[in-house]
Amino acid sequence: MRIDILTLFPQAVEPYLETSIIGRAKEAQVIDIRTWNIRDYTTGKHRTVDDSPYGGGAGMVMKVEPIDLALKAAVHGQDNTKKKIVVLAARGTPFTQQKALEYATLDQLILICGRYEGIDQRVADHLADEEISIGPYVLAGGELPALVVMEAVARHIPGVLGNPESLSEESFTQDAIEYPQYTKPEEYNGWKVPPVLLSGDHATIKAWRDKSRHDNLKS
Repeated sequence: MRIDILTLFPQAVEPYLETSIIGRAKEAQVIDIRTWNIRDYTTGKHRTVDDSPYGGGAGMVMKVEPIDLALKAAVHGQDNTKKKIVVLAARGTPFTQQKALEYATLDQLILICGRYEGIDQRVADHLADEEISIGPYVLAGGELPALVVMEAVARHIPGVLGNPESLSEESFTQDAIEYPQYTKPEEYNGWKVPPVLLSGDHATIKAWRDKSRHDNLKS
């Protein structure tokens, strides 16, 4: 799978892409992740990427033209390639585990990061397939949401995780929260590991974990 991130600040994204699970998956060529600097696709001598909003208002709005040109460069494959273009926006549809699973089946996922007061709405209306939000709050830009979406999707691509069985135990995979985890020492500061986990009775441990998962989801 290929993931492309369009941003005004690739330097805010790229260090994370070389780290831990994602970095190893990139190095092993299990996943191809690329960043594109939207400013490189401006046409004027001042490399302007934003302008004041029509109708008035505070702040500046990212222009449609540089994003359109960056998208033309980033789109990969043939017309029948399974791809999706997504704008990261506070006004978008909430991002979920189900959406991550859906994106993981694509050949290419393109994530567009906004800045300033947002992106000209014509990008979402005419160039992108969806607007996605990672939560009901406002950030300075779409770079952090893009990384959140990228990692949630990448985990479901075969070969990215060292132990694929761990996916089946994760939160939200089976409509439940992951059960609590403990490790050595058995007691610290008077805080003890639940005795059931020390029993060696695998059936009882599984029952305790299943109950914990669903209890946590309800709360």
